[in-house]
Amino acid sequence: MNPIETLRLDCPWCAAPIDIDVDLSAGNQSYVEDCQVCCAPIVVTVRLDEHPDAELLVTLARECD
Repeated sequence: MNPIETLRLDCPWCAAPIDIDVDLSAGNQSYVEDCQVCCAPIVVTVRLDEHPDAELLVTLARECD
C-alpha cells in the first residue's frame, strides 16, 4: 500500500483545481501549503478515521494572519 495519496481539490482562494499529496502514514495533521496556481497559503487539515476501513477527510482553508 502506498502511504501517499494524491487528491484533486479546489483552492479556497482562487477555486482552481489543485493536487494535494497526503501522507497517510502521518495520521491526523495540519500544515500550510501554497496553491500551485495563485501561490496563496492554504491550511491543509487531514483527519483519518482509526477503523480498519478508515475514512479520509481532507479540508482546505484560507490561512489567516
